[in-house]
Amino acid sequence: LNLSILFCIHTATMISATTSIILFLSYLTNAHAFVGGGNVMKTPAFALQMKTATALSMSSTETEDAPAVQSVTGAELEVMLQDWETPLVLDAYATWCGPCLLMAPEFEMAAKELKGKVRFVKLDTDKEPQMAGALNVMGLPTLLFISGKKESEEGDEGVGVLRDRIEGALRKESIVAICDYHFFDGPMPTQLS
Repeated sequence: LNLSILFCIHTATMISATTSIILFLSYLTNAHAFVGGGNVMKTPAFALQMKTATALSMSSTETEDAPAVQSVTGAELEVMLQDWETPLVLDAYATWCGPCLLMAPEFEMAAKELKGKVRFVKLDTDKEPQMAGALNVMGLPTLLFISGKKESEEGDEGVGVLRDRIEGALRKESIVAICDYHFFDGPMPTQLS
């Protein structure tokens, strides 16, 4: 572990900080990718993660024709959770879940309405059971509303704050109202549908 941390610190001077985080996360989740004399540049997982880091670090102004909702893996979500400038709404779903399928177009419409203000992502819980477990997803769909940093007591950078967690399908209007309340100091929603 110490060797990988040194590698990441050293690498940070050569490549972007985002890529360094990807390398470290890769070590934590896929330690086998770093075996083999330290030659990670030939590792296919590393190449995929480099591409992911580049795509995830692009701002919404650079990707105007990008979809409003992005499907993510657990590793991609971990990277996205390092950026707290823009709030995040996560839809934990499954392809076999009826309410998830009913909510999908509503989630997409809410994402289009709030594009550039809030990031909307989807996590397939069947493909990412470890991340679903870490997020304590028990019912589907589960919406997590996560926003900016809160200063910690030790003076660290702060941590992300889970503003709300809702299990069950919601309509576009409710998703937008919850975002408005938690992220933009709007009125508290009185009724969700």
